[in-house]
Amino acid sequence: MRKELFIAHAKAKPFLKWAGGKTQLLEQMTAYFPPELSSKRITRYVEPFVGSGAMFFYVAQNYPAAEFFLLDVNKELVLAYQTIQQSVEAVICRLEHMRAEYVALPQEKKADQFYAVRDEFNRSRSAIDFDRYQTEWIERTAQIVFLNRTCFNGLFRVNARGDFNVPFGGYKNPQIANAENLRAVSRILQGAKIQCADFEGCERNVHDATFVYFDPPYRPISPTASFTSYARFEFGDKEQKRLAHFYRTLDERGAKLMLSNSDPQNENPDDHFFEALYKGFNIKRVRASRMINCDATKRGKINELLIMNYQTGYSQQGMNDS
Repeated sequence: MRKELFIAHAKAKPFLKWAGGKTQLLEQMTAYFPPELSSKRITRYVEPFVGSGAMFFYVAQNYPAAEFFLLDVNKELVLAYQTIQQSVEAVICRLEHMRAEYVALPQEKKADQFYAVRDEFNRSRSAIDFDRYQTEWIERTAQIVFLNRTCFNGLFRVNARGDFNVPFGGYKNPQIANAENLRAVSRILQGAKIQCADFEGCERNVHDATFVYFDPPYRPISPTASFTSYARFEFGDKEQKRLAHFYRTLDERGAKLMLSNSDPQNENPDDHFFEALYKGFNIKRVRASRMINCDATKRGKINELLIMNYQTGYSQQGMNDS
């Protein structure tokens, strides 16, 4: 019944642009899903780095899992998810007002509105209770969506103080208020439990009929490619190793696990960081577009890793499997 209800409505898609979002890779990645997901032997889906939610929205609308658990350490992101889950019409109303103000401005004045919203967003953070829903969350969620849709490259990045610091993007007609999609997102989120927590916080929700998808901040493939600060906390090699240890902990529970990360061998064929960390697991390579780069000449197709604790029987010509 849940699956039929979702399909009857417009399909939900990510409401935020997000570094490392998986929309472009979904078609490739579904071939590597555990077979138990289609056969209904998996009853629970857990995503500890939800980000844009592209994978969650796809799974929730195409597979019959009964329970969904979404986590992220980014409290601003979690606030936005929870607000759209609970008060989507109020968020839409506020976004439509912000959009009307924005499009009415001459192009040279649009940056002024962007920076005014950004300043207010940063200034008001100390007054927000991130642990308990309040009406102020509606304005903050609208600001998050507005900034995300009008900032440079659709990034979400904060500095050490937690201030959003992405500059203006200069787009002439950004899609600020997509009411149909926001309502679809809200419908899907009614079946999800959303929590602000480190990835280890999902452990109590994982059993042997669970599919866990990990999409952590990627390990930089070169000294100039780092983009690990979408929250206030760095995610360096120490955290990657802690995640690998946790991955093995959940593997012992019998859960089905899939993890995405960058492929260091795009730059250095002798870098076996992930092969060593995930020795004994099933490692595949998929092709992805590198989009987050200020130098357009350095954007293009690269390999990304999929690491699974199960065998799929899937093989794609031209892929280098470990």
